[in-house]
Amino acid sequence: MLYWLTALSDGGDFFNLFRYITFRAGGAFLTALIFGFLFGQPLINVLRRKQGKGQPIRSDGPEGHFAKAGTPTMGGLLIIGALVTATLLWARLDNPFVLIVLFVTIGYAAIGFADDYAKVSKQNTDGVSGKIRLGIGFVIALIAAVWASAYHPEALSMRLALPIFKDTLINLSFFFVPFAMIVIVGAANAVNLTDGLDGLAIMPVMIASATLGIIAYTVGRVDFTEYLDVHYVPGTGEILIFCAGLVGGGMGFLWYNAPPAAVFMGDTGSLALGGALGAIAVATKHEIVLAIVGGLFVVEALSVIIQVFYFKRTGKRVFLMAPIHHHYEKKGWAEPQIVIRFWIIAMILAMIGLATLKLR
Repeated sequence: MLYWLTALSDGGDFFNLFRYITFRAGGAFLTALIFGFLFGQPLINVLRRKQGKGQPIRSDGPEGHFAKAGTPTMGGLLIIGALVTATLLWARLDNPFVLIVLFVTIGYAAIGFADDYAKVSKQNTDGVSGKIRLGIGFVIALIAAVWASAYHPEALSMRLALPIFKDTLINLSFFFVPFAMIVIVGAANAVNLTDGLDGLAIMPVMIASATLGIIAYTVGRVDFTEYLDVHYVPGTGEILIFCAGLVGGGMGFLWYNAPPAAVFMGDTGSLALGGALGAIAVATKHEIVLAIVGGLFVVEALSVIIQVFYFKRTGKRVFLMAPIHHHYEKKGWAEPQIVIRFWIIAMILAMIGLATLKLR
C-alpha cells in the first residue's frame, strides 16, 4: 500500500525510498514486531477468557506436558495478524506472488483455526477430521500451484529446478501441479508436527523464512541471478517483504511463547506458516532447497511416518515417541535443551540451503 507513495516522488526525496524492496522489508519487519508487542498480551487475555481450560493435553503425551494444562491456544492469530498487516501495508499488492503466498497463508490459517476451535470447544484432541483438513488443504494448494505456474517465465513454468546444477531443469509438465501441491501441503503439516514444545516451531520457521526471503530477493533480481547463475523469476523479490513480516511477527509471538509459554500458536499458526514456506518455495522455484532449509521439519515428519509404518508392520516402535522431539523428552532431555539444540540444527541447515545459491 505504501509503495504508491512513490507517485509523490521526484526521484531524490524521502518518498523515493518506498521504491526499494529492502527499505519496505525493514518497515514490514518493524510493523509486525510492534504489532506483536502491542496486541500480544490483550489477545492472550481474550483467548484465556474464551477458552477456559485452554488447549487439551494429550493423555498419552510426555508427563511434563500436563503442567501446561490451561495454556490458551490459537496464538497463531497474533503472528498471522502481524504478518498480514505488515504485508498489506508495505508490499506491492499488484504482485501475483505476494497474493499467492498471502492466499495460502490465510487459507491454511482458516483450516487451523477451525481445528483449534473444535479441540477447545469439545475439550479433546480430535479436532476437525484429518481427511477434511487434507482435502481443503490440497484444494488451496492446487489453486496456488496453478496460479504460480501462470506467472512463472515460460522457460521455467511446469519445470523443476535443481540446486547446484545450474542448467538442469526437469520438465514435469502437468505433474508439476500435484508436485507443488505436495510441497505446500507437506510443509504445512511438517511444521504442524514440529509444534510440540514451547518455542520449538516458531524459531525454525523464522530462520527458514529469512533464508527463503533472501532467496526470493536474489532470484527476483536479474543482476544477482546472472552473477550467481540461478534462474531468474521476475517479481519474486517482493516476497522478501512478506518474509520480513513473518520474522517480525514471529519475534513478537516468541516473546510470549518462550518457555514457559503463555500461549500456544496452535494449528492456526503452524499450518499457516508451514503452508507459507511451501508457497514461497514453489513461487521461487526452490522446492528442493526448501527440503534442505526446512530439514528439521522434514525429519520431524519422517519420524512420524517411520514410527507409524514400522509399528503397523511389526507392532514395535522405532522411537520412544513420535514426533522425534518427544523421543528426546522420553530419553530425559530437558525441554529447553531440545528446543535450543533444534534451533541450532535449523540454523545450520538454513546456511547449507543458502549456500546452494553460490554452489553451481
